[in-house]
Amino acid sequence: MDEMEEMPRDNKGKITCDRKILVSIISLATKEISGVSALVDTFETKAKRLFNKTDSRGVKVKFYPNGKLVIDVYIKVFAGTNIPDISFRVQENIKNNIYSMVEMKAGKINVHIVGVDFVKKEEEGEV
Repeated sequence: MDEMEEMPRDNKGKITCDRKILVSIISLATKEISGVSALVDTFETKAKRLFNKTDSRGVKVKFYPNGKLVIDVYIKVFAGTNIPDISFRVQENIKNNIYSMVEMKAGKINVHIVGVDFVKKEEEGEV
C-alpha cells in the first residue's frame, strides 16, 4: 500500500488518502506564501520522481501508524525576506490547508531553506 495511506480515526472509521493529493496540497500551500521563490528538489526527491513518476518536487511526506504526518519542504526564498517569519507562515499554511481539505493533522512540518533568489521572475524579463 504505497500510494494510498490509511489513517486511523477513533471509532468513526478511517481516512484513505492518496499521497499525490497530500503532495499537491502541500505544494500549493507553500507557493501561496509571499517570499517563497520555488520548491527545490533534493537528491532524494529527484530519485523518487525519476522512479515513481510522482510530482513531489521539494516535498517529502512520511506517514506514521499513530495517524501523524511528518512533512519536509525544501524551498528557495527571495532576498530580503525574514527567514523565521516565512518559515512559520509556510508551516501554518500547510497545517491549515491539510486539516481543512482532508481533516488530517500534521505532526511535524520541517521547512528547509536551501537557497536565495535575488531577482524575482517578473523582473528577469525587464532587465
